[in-house]
Amino acid sequence: MKRIFCFIALIYGLGLFSQEDTTETKIDDPKYREDQFYVGISYNFLENKPSGMSQQGLSGGLHLGFIRDFPINEQRNIAFGVGLGYSNNSYNHNLYIKEENGSVTYQVLDNNIIGFSKNKLNIHVVEIPIQFRWRTSTAESYKFWRVYTGVKIGYVFNSIVKYKGGLGDFKQNNTPHLNRVRTTADISFGWGTWNFHVAYSLNSLFSDQATINGAAIDITEIKFGLLFYLF
Repeated sequence: MKRIFCFIALIYGLGLFSQEDTTETKIDDPKYREDQFYVGISYNFLENKPSGMSQQGLSGGLHLGFIRDFPINEQRNIAFGVGLGYSNNSYNHNLYIKEENGSVTYQVLDNNIIGFSKNKLNIHVVEIPIQFRWRTSTAESYKFWRVYTGVKIGYVFNSIVKYKGGLGDFKQNNTPHLNRVRTTADISFGWGTWNFHVAYSLNSLFSDQATINGAAIDITEIKFGLLFYLF
């Protein structure tokens, strides 16, 4: 928890610093772009969970990257954006995932029957954000409203399961049956550096091979958080 609070404090400081910069003017450049680094935090909610599955504790995300701006109108306040980013998402839950001898066991745990102190899935994703961007910016000022929406196409390059409890303690990398390709629709809106951010996954977290009693684990997710655009 200390690391989370320290990170939030750091982002808050960056936001204040960037907001101070918004009082300054841009160089009067009729060909200006809103090329931007971004960093964000989110709370991750799992949807379409199997019967009995629940989230426990904090399930959070860290998101960062860079987006190149391509204005498409004379005022340069409407644009497309394409970039490269990284996302780290953790999920604390009661779904037991264990790979052994080439097979994977999935089981929804009742903590009153099989106790555990940790059961977490963490995934690392490299992403390509593609955005349609509208803002009230001009070449003279950083102070503007924005609405950016689009999709992120990601690839899960690593995943980690950590479990401590009545079924033993273990850690395993590269969890089988995860959908390696992740597609997410998202929108961010706000003023200056500070922006609300909502993202919804368009495909399941797991592939059809992940099942409980023959039924596919068709989990999707929705993320709510803050996104900071840094100039």
